[in-house]
Amino acid sequence: MFSKLKLLLIINCSLLFVNSTNAQCAMCRAQLEGMDDNSLAKSVNDGIVYLMAVPYILVAVVGFFIYRSFKKKK
Repeated sequence: MFSKLKLLLIINCSLLFVNSTNAQCAMCRAQLEGMDDNSLAKSVNDGIVYLMAVPYILVAVVGFFIYRSFKKKK
């Protein structure tokens, strides 16, 4: 029970800090810093975060199915 509570706490804490991260790479930052329109920079940041999230979601889904298959064998 303690491990599930700890995992839930870690997930909740990680979701709280998603909006405060700055996900631009150095090249994107240099290109977008000179522009007056901040909406384009925000869009690039959002796109980077979405692209970064997809592999983690896929790994989590595969891990869940592996866990479930091992649990059925017992």
